[in-house]
Amino acid sequence: MTTSIQPVPAGLSGGLAAASATDLSKVYGAGETRVAALDRVSLDFRQGEFTAIMGPSGSGKSTLMHCMAGLDSVSSGSARIGDTELTTLKEKKLTQLRRDKIGFIFQAFNLLPTLNALENITLPLDIAGRKVDRAWLDQVVSTVGLSGRLGHRPSQLSGGQQQRVAVARALASRPEIIFGDEPTGNLDSRAGSEVLGFLRNSVRELGQTVVIVTHDPVAASYSDRVVFLADGRIVDDMASPTAEKVLERMKGFDAKGRTS
Repeated sequence: MTTSIQPVPAGLSGGLAAASATDLSKVYGAGETRVAALDRVSLDFRQGEFTAIMGPSGSGKSTLMHCMAGLDSVSSGSARIGDTELTTLKEKKLTQLRRDKIGFIFQAFNLLPTLNALENITLPLDIAGRKVDRAWLDQVVSTVGLSGRLGHRPSQLSGGQQQRVAVARALASRPEIIFGDEPTGNLDSRAGSEVLGFLRNSVRELGQTVVIVTHDPVAASYSDRVVFLADGRIVDDMASPTAEKVLERMKGFDAKGRTS
């Protein structure tokens, strides 16, 4: 029996949190070498919303994403995916949570060259022993525009098409949240715009929750919201961003990454 798909349009999710941080801190070193990469950050990533995290180099944006995705430990505070507290999970349970509830899109694509596009998309499900929901997979493939490329291997695809495969792979398991670390960093502007458009469509048409780290104001303008970090702290939270508004805000950081 095929399960009917009921997308949740952006803005109609009721404001529920797909992921949240409370007084989250990440400290490296001690004494004179102590560095607070995150300093008591509290933040919700709402369901059905596209969020961009921005800030100067060393602001803590990648550290925040890694802690929220269960890829890095936290020094203190709380990090949750839905109602699940990450900081108390053993490694095996954390691995299962990343597999079942989180999707990842990396700058380097991370596709297996011997598998075709469809096989790369379904690989995480195959490894987990989970059955592919064909109706959902067809909708994902259509959303990212890969219907005519599923039999092609990565070497037969352009950079933009390879990243679309990576996006579809992240969406295929219907995770609670997708994290992207500079997902368009290796793409030219045209391919990057395509991928960002597909991510935005996955939020609006499929009800997905997406969080990306980016340094690009144009990439951030595709999101519903931009969170700005400096010195490991949230310094601004912008709704309905434009590239111009984001660029103007970024000018408020000095050369050392501090906010003015």
